[in-house]
Amino acid sequence: MAMFDDDSTYRDDDRSRDRDRGGRGRDRDRGRGRRRRRKGRPDVEKMAAVDFKDIKLLRQFVNDRGQIVPRRQTGLSARAQRMLTDAIKQARHMALLPFVVEE
Repeated sequence: MAMFDDDSTYRDDDRSRDRDRGGRGRDRDRGRGRRRRRKGRPDVEKMAAVDFKDIKLLRQFVNDRGQIVPRRQTGLSARAQRMLTDAIKQARHMALLPFVVEE
């Protein structure tokens, strides 16, 4: 079965097959609302550099397994997230934060 007819039109039965697999375009996105944009933390955003010795601040951006929380969840700017990531990695290297939390 060819996907295109001689006049290069898309067949109806091929469209229905695509829709069954998840569809294309906006049919797949129907029912999903827009997410509310999170605001960044002003104490981190306005810092010139994040101090790796501030463990209380850094623990807020590390989840219970020891992973760095992604930017889409923290709401930080890209610059602030990079500074935070560098500070967390430096604190791990200095053994102030664990690499992995064991249960």
